[in-house]
Amino acid sequence: MGSNRARIAIDAMGGDHAPAEIVAGALRAQAELGVDILLVGDPQQIEASMHRHSSSLQLEIVPAEGTIEMHEEPLTGLRRKPKASINVAMDLVKRKQADAVVSAGHSGAAMAAALLRLGRLRGIDRPAIGAVLPTLIAGKPVLILDVGANVDCRPKFLEQFAMMGTIYSKYVLGNADPKVGLLNIGEEPSKGNDLAIRTHELLHNHPVIPFIGNAEGRDVLSGNFDVIVCDGFSGNVLLKFAEAVGEVALQILREELPQGLHGVIGTSLLKPNLRRIKQRMDHAEHGGGLLLGVAGICIISHGSSQAPSIFNATRLAKEAIDNHVIDRIQSQYQQTEATAADGD
Repeated sequence: MGSNRARIAIDAMGGDHAPAEIVAGALRAQAELGVDILLVGDPQQIEASMHRHSSSLQLEIVPAEGTIEMHEEPLTGLRRKPKASINVAMDLVKRKQADAVVSAGHSGAAMAAALLRLGRLRGIDRPAIGAVLPTLIAGKPVLILDVGANVDCRPKFLEQFAMMGTIYSKYVLGNADPKVGLLNIGEEPSKGNDLAIRTHELLHNHPVIPFIGNAEGRDVLSGNFDVIVCDGFSGNVLLKFAEAVGEVALQILREELPQGLHGVIGTSLLKPNLRRIKQRMDHAEHGGGLLLGVAGICIISHGSSQAPSIFNATRLAKEAIDNHVIDRIQSQYQQTEATAADGD
């Protein structure tokens, strides 16, 4: 691609605040992260958004026609709109003109486009969306997957999620010895539904996955686990509940701070602490989730993403590129297959 800098395609038309907030986040990302941004979408709307900023940066614009609306069925929309921004962005990765895709648009369409255009990694049955949440231990987040890609799962899928999550936690989140848990209603191996019981057995006997047991709901944010696997239905409910709790907690802090002159003085003194609290609790600080299991790097951001989320999603994409996440997952899976064959 003629440059050592990562090239990241951003779906400029996806999300509730597109393209204005997407462009703002992209400008900041190119200025601060040392990456080259390709904004995919309607050139006129993108240029109009760029003109509102005083930045001297000129981002590359890749024309596209339309977007997949939230009410549209993903596959139908993708086929009916072959030049939609998410399709064009995925094609850039497929043709190796970009190293990653970031989209805050229709998450189902983003996943379907990734599968159709990039394909799955060899040996991976289903991709999973991984989301990073804060824990009670500062600087020690937990990776939850799947948080929405697969509503119905088989034990084998969750086993693959655990393997991919282990690699991501180790090489991107920096956990030298990640601990993997299975979301369940009790600690005992016999607890839970048929999926949980069968998955527990698979993970317990796996030669590579560092599985330490079941994780109950109260354990998710404890910091005792680095990776927690679950089906996409449970994971999505868990993710959105956690986001809501964070927003409620921040709102309570604002309401309970003292009012008047004493409040102004007190709040000014607490500003650094409040900023750190917001950074730990606000989902915007994490940018979105990495779609693990497809043959390319794809970050799926929140539909309500504004500029900070897009910046952080781009940072997440760069970290995945720099740490060769795709190659590591594929290599680890091949090693696991070889270990299993030797065991037989």
